[in-house]
Amino acid sequence: MDKATIRDVEVQGKRVFVRVDFNVPIEDGRVVDDGRIRAALPTIEYLIRGGARLILASHLGRPKGRVDERYRLDPVARRLRELLGRPVHKVDAVVGPEVEQAVAGMGPGDVLLLENVRFEPGEEKNDPALARAWAGLADLYVNDAFGAAHRAHASTAGLAQFLPAVAGLLMERELTVLARALSHPEHPFAAVLGGAKVSDKIGVVARLLEKVDRLLIGGGMANTFLAARGYRMGSSSVEEDRLETARETLRAAEGRGTALLLPVDLVIADRFSADAQRRTVRVEAGVPEGWMALDIGPETVERFRAMLADAHTVIWNGPMGVFEMEPFAAGTLAVAQAMAGVKGTTIVGGGDSAAAVTKMGLAERMTHVSTGGGASLEFLEGRVLPGVAALLDREAVQR
Repeated sequence: MDKATIRDVEVQGKRVFVRVDFNVPIEDGRVVDDGRIRAALPTIEYLIRGGARLILASHLGRPKGRVDERYRLDPVARRLRELLGRPVHKVDAVVGPEVEQAVAGMGPGDVLLLENVRFEPGEEKNDPALARAWAGLADLYVNDAFGAAHRAHASTAGLAQFLPAVAGLLMERELTVLARALSHPEHPFAAVLGGAKVSDKIGVVARLLEKVDRLLIGGGMANTFLAARGYRMGSSSVEEDRLETARETLRAAEGRGTALLLPVDLVIADRFSADAQRRTVRVEAGVPEGWMALDIGPETVERFRAMLADAHTVIWNGPMGVFEMEPFAAGTLAVAQAMAGVKGTTIVGGGDSAAAVTKMGLAERMTHVSTGGGASLEFLEGRVLPGVAALLDREAVQR
């Protein structure tokens, strides 16, 4: 990675503003999945050991620029205290006198957590005044929030205009693992794409077709590809305006000699419900009117397993069905299990895929589970991530 990290700069005694991604699920005042908090611990602990004063900032949910009690970070602060085994002072403000007073009272190794940055309307607008106010609190800016790196917000990109800006250890790992998989993959190289829409991932599909040997498509986005091949899809979600795009993709794969696998059978239901009537149909038979595809079928599962069995690099982004409903989770579980058995590099691209492998207890068996769904997609697509572009190059720091 060519961006400077916390290892490249002196942190002793410095006030360090660290943008973390603590956007975690909370139920009844408790964090129910602390994966993103744990992922930030190496950076936080490195800075504590180095004698820095840590000012942590994160968003949570979508409070739309105003205070929303549902999205306060108090449960996050409690869980962070437990994981660190040391005090974490949380303030109820994002910026202003209360924050300034708290920062002024900090000593080396102290940890301060600001309130949800999205309570401030200037955050998502990348307001320079907000970024400048935060910059006045610190000597150094660290971005460790890969999950928000594709957003040009005040706390992800704006701050870097006013302070020396470097990557945290999580950001470094995310960028290094994803970049290596794309630039120096071991072959056979397979990608598995799912999720709801073709439109969300068409750029990723196009780029991966240039690199992979096998592309497996399931989930809701497979419906559009199957419809493009002329199969009846009943009441399944199909993006009619993307049918020609899907046909072009199929032709491109054929022209490159890339194996592009679509489902050959589907688990269908008469309504979007866990207790719906369901059955398995072959795609040639079509999905009857009033029924919808909600998972890949057992024959497709076996084909996908076979294509992953001898792969040496696998990237997965997007579930194979509505995995939140147990009757339609088999396809996603099968892909997760197949990846867990791969003797090579396995990368789960955040979002629902990360949630699925965590729920299934298979996260530890993957080489890397990304903390950023949207960010990992945009990186795989080849887009510039604003939160990364704003960081100093390592060469500039080491001169």
